[in-house]
Amino acid sequence: MATNKDWLPKTRTEQLAMAKDWLAVLATEGAAWKITEADKAELAGLVEDAGNAIAVEKNETTRTPVAIAQCKTAFEAMIAKMRDMKKRFFYVPPLTDADLVSLGLKIPDHTPTASGTPTAQATIETYLVGRHELGIKIIYVTGNPADPANKGFRIWYSVVAQGETPPASLDDYTNHSLPNGKKK
Repeated sequence: MATNKDWLPKTRTEQLAMAKDWLAVLATEGAAWKITEADKAELAGLVEDAGNAIAVEKNETTRTPVAIAQCKTAFEAMIAKMRDMKKRFFYVPPLTDADLVSLGLKIPDHTPTASGTPTAQATIETYLVGRHELGIKIIYVTGNPADPANKGFRIWYSVVAQGETPPASLDDYTNHSLPNGKKK
C-alpha cells in the first residue's frame, strides 16, 4: 500500500488533469471563493506551459535532456502555484465538502479513529546511556503489543538526588506521552 499522504496525484499526466479541472471549477466558482483574476490567469498560463512541455517530453523525436528539464521546471512552477492557491484560498470558508471534491481534493476527516481501551501493562528497564543520560526500555508484561489500543504509553517521572525522597503524589511528577509507541 502506498504511504504517500500528499493530495497531489503522482504522475504528471494526472497532475496536469487536476490543474485543468481546477481551471474549469475556478471559472465558475472562483469569484465566490474570492480568487483573483490574476491568480486564475497565472495558473492558466502555468497549465498551458506544463501541457506544452509534457507534449514535447513525451514525443520520441523531441525528447531530449533539455526537454525533460524544461518539463520538470514547468511542472514545478505549476505545482507551486497550485499549492499556493490551495493554502491561500481552499482552507478558508466558504468551501464546502462538495467544493473540495470538485477540485479533486479529499474531504478532511476530523473524527479520530477509535482504538479501544488499553489493556496492556508494561514495566521498564533502565540503563545508562552516557553521563547524565538515562535510557529506558519498555517491556510488555501483559496484553497484546500488536493491539492498536496498546501502542501509546505515558511515563510519569521525576528527577531526584540520590537519597532524596521521591514525590508522593502522581500530580508532582512530570507526565510524558508517546502516542503510537513512537520515539521522539
